[in-house]
Amino acid sequence: MYQLICSVVITLLVTECAAQHEAINLPEKNEQVVVQDKKETKNVDSEKNISPERQQWKKINQQVVKAYQSGHYAQGIAFAEKAYQYALKNFGETDQDTLSSINNLALLYESQGRYNEAEPLYKRCLQLREEVLGPKHPDTLASINNLAVLYYSQGRYGETEPLYKRCLQLREEVLGPKHPDTLASINNLAALYNSQGRYGEAEPLYKRFYQLSEEVLGPKHPNTLTSINNLAGLYYSQGRYGEAEPLFKRCLQLSEEVLGPKHPDTLTSINNLAGLYKSQGKYGEAEPLYKRFYQLSEEVLGPKHPSTLASINNLAALYDSQGRYGEAEPFINAVFNFVKKSWGQNIHLRSSASTTLQDYINRREGMAKPSRFINAFIN
Repeated sequence: MYQLICSVVITLLVTECAAQHEAINLPEKNEQVVVQDKKETKNVDSEKNISPERQQWKKINQQVVKAYQSGHYAQGIAFAEKAYQYALKNFGETDQDTLSSINNLALLYESQGRYNEAEPLYKRCLQLREEVLGPKHPDTLASINNLAVLYYSQGRYGETEPLYKRCLQLREEVLGPKHPDTLASINNLAALYNSQGRYGEAEPLYKRFYQLSEEVLGPKHPNTLTSINNLAGLYYSQGRYGEAEPLFKRCLQLSEEVLGPKHPDTLTSINNLAGLYKSQGKYGEAEPLYKRFYQLSEEVLGPKHPSTLASINNLAALYDSQGRYGEAEPFINAVFNFVKKSWGQNIHLRSSASTTLQDYINRREGMAKPSRFINAFIN
């Protein structure tokens, strides 16, 4: 899945949870994991041996998964809090189901932009997994990655990098260089470098992620599509539009074929190709794609979802670039006010919204410097 950063390039970050549990891919921000049921096929006797308390926890946790997958995050938080308190009471803090509950609650807080509440939970989960499972257990490595993703979302790159590097190093050692989790770590470190403009360090990692994903997972696997998207995004960031365009087109074509026309990753591909066209001044080709992205995001994800806000922001920026200020203004104000109120801690959403609004003000009022209103939002 591709991370939506309210600007043109949308990049995947990958976050996992317990390796012994089934991973459930999330619809948007990061490819993270909500713990569901164990992968192993259980026979009838083993099912009977599960205690009533475990069965009850599983039922509550399934509600967490269902709420998250449907985008009902507030409802998901209520279920996740219930699952955590139930597991803590019945199994103790160091039980693996309790640790999974801690992770899931942190994940849902993060998805709502409630980073201050997510961080101590991610840290606690990491600490306990290191103590209980050991520093090299796959679940511990997943917790390292999850905390790093949280830092990345807030622009705390200095804290992100050592965690990503540690996770990649240990995954290569423990899981092997071609394990899907190792590929995820390669991608995440590349995304960090890309966000910092360290393109020379990002490119070989993105190429490695693409090559290995295609080899290990197959050419139509969702993570392979992600690798195509991310390499295209890197080329875009450097103005290498001729190399980016065929990759973005291929990603959109395969996403529609494999995932469907309304899947969140397909919507991201629509947005990215539109952004490429806009950057090349191909406004006539960009506008129908941006409108499609906006319409489908609102329909599929809801009017307050970050992807929908990004679609509004990007359509407004397109109108602004063409001097269509009357059409741009209501969109810009809507996304700016919502991001400031609800997503103010997300550095990517915040900076993109403030930049778009400031560009609009500069064009309308001839301002050479950011206004105090913009500075207050950025700071």
